[in-house]
Amino acid sequence: MIRLLILLFTALTLAGSDGRIYYLLWFDTEDYIEPAADDAALRLATDLEKAGVRATFKVVGEKARVLEARGRADVIRALSQHDIGYHAENHSIPPSPAVYLQPLGLLEGAAEFQRREHRGVDDIRRIFGITPSCYGQPGSSWGPQSNIALRRLGIPAYMDEGSQVGYENQPFWYMGMLYVFNLGPNTIRADLNDPSKLPAAYKRFDDAVAGLRAKGGGVIHTYYHPTEFVTTEFWDAVNFPRGRYRAASDYQRPKLRTREASEQAHRILMDFVAHVKQTPGVTIITARQLPKVFEDPNTAVDVPAIRKQLTESIDIRGAASAADQLLALLGFQRMYVDGPAGRGVTTIRATSIPRVLFERGKADAVDYIERHRRLPSHVWFGDERLSLADFTATLAGDDGGPSVAVRKGNTAFERHIAASAKSSFNWAIHPEDFDGSALLEMGRLQAWTLKPARLK
Repeated sequence: MIRLLILLFTALTLAGSDGRIYYLLWFDTEDYIEPAADDAALRLATDLEKAGVRATFKVVGEKARVLEARGRADVIRALSQHDIGYHAENHSIPPSPAVYLQPLGLLEGAAEFQRREHRGVDDIRRIFGITPSCYGQPGSSWGPQSNIALRRLGIPAYMDEGSQVGYENQPFWYMGMLYVFNLGPNTIRADLNDPSKLPAAYKRFDDAVAGLRAKGGGVIHTYYHPTEFVTTEFWDAVNFPRGRYRAASDYQRPKLRTREASEQAHRILMDFVAHVKQTPGVTIITARQLPKVFEDPNTAVDVPAIRKQLTESIDIRGAASAADQLLALLGFQRMYVDGPAGRGVTTIRATSIPRVLFERGKADAVDYIERHRRLPSHVWFGDERLSLADFTATLAGDDGGPSVAVRKGNTAFERHIAASAKSSFNWAIHPEDFDGSALLEMGRLQAWTLKPARLK
């Protein structure tokens, strides 16, 4: 009775606070080789529904087709009681997304991602009767070009875990997509192999709740794969290590857990979810509900307040991305555009630009943005140019005189993109010599669009 009163008092106290905590449970539903993974997905979906918990199942296109071919209408029906996301067309069959995106530019890469991935999205719609609520890359096979294609495919959110891009271990907006990604200590997983470690998982969750509550609220997530509950090794690591191709006729099934080990894993998850559910002030949501709990990302920018700051550092300020601030200087408010396709180079050696020439270049930049819905890599002033960063700082420092002093722009926001390609793309399916440096460089250019997602 005393514990019940304490929980009731805590819940009433939190109801009047701003410490909103949202929790997402998602499953990468991908193993189309091992049939036992179908049953694992069915059991998870069924038992979570009985527990009153809706999860997000991110389904691989080939997995959806295999469920259909195997006649597993029961699995499809059970998963449909939850939210359905998308987890790539073939997942690990080479080339994986990062591998085929790495040699391509922004627009060509977006077109290629859409070409390769639209079938999976179409089949998710056909089989589950719904457009996927989110996407998450297979393994660490991330590429910024995918975001443009995902928007075209009608997918508004990106939910996964990785290190390529992030913002203070909380959701953020990037390339027009709502990202739940790189949450760091707010990503909580219970060890499915050791029940003695469950109390430690409870504590990590409780600590994350307390930490976020002290900051006014936030998001915590947990992810698993249905196949983890029935196998001891990943299906794709067995068949496609380091990008090796294997024909479907030669697929090898992963090793299975014992019945006792599977029961233990399932029980650990359900116990962990029960702990989450009974934690006061925590709301369990799906990826489809994400856009409803965050503010509109298209916020107005106070131009006078940012001018001096932009001359010193081009950075995220409040809820405004670097792109938002530049657009505001150019007269655009509450408008989204992508970042530049390339890193421009400044060729102007003069210390200032005549007013007439500057206004001409500024008008040209406005026209480019209106036509392409993308920031230019550089801005032309006669036959010379400023990089986008230098143009931003120069524009911000314009005092209205007969000439405009040229300034050097400092793109501080790029610190939110990973520095190491080796660690960021370290996945057993990528080729041994895979180098994702070009993807990170493109990610830095697109970080003009990065800004925090703010809870309503």
